[in-house]
Amino acid sequence: MTELPKASKQAVALAYEQGEFAPRVVAKGRGVVAEQIIKLAKEHKLFVHESKELVNLLMNVDLDDHIPELLYQAIAELLVWVYRLENGDTKQ
Repeated sequence: MTELPKASKQAVALAYEQGEFAPRVVAKGRGVVAEQIIKLAKEHKLFVHESKELVNLLMNVDLDDHIPELLYQAIAELLVWVYRLENGDTKQ
């Protein structure tokens, strides 16, 4: 697997609190900022999912805005997958 040059790395952090209608973008950045977002997530044992296409779409969402309805299905599927991983459920 070829690693992208540091300047082209991107990262977006999402947060979801019970009662909200959709997750929010709480951090995003490129290059060194992206690396810091990923590093902090891993330090706090948060799941880091690598999807260049999804990150590209989420980079267009303003900070503290909820994700657009267009991305609900993709994010919901990802959250279900993460929930199953965290709870030891390997069923698909």
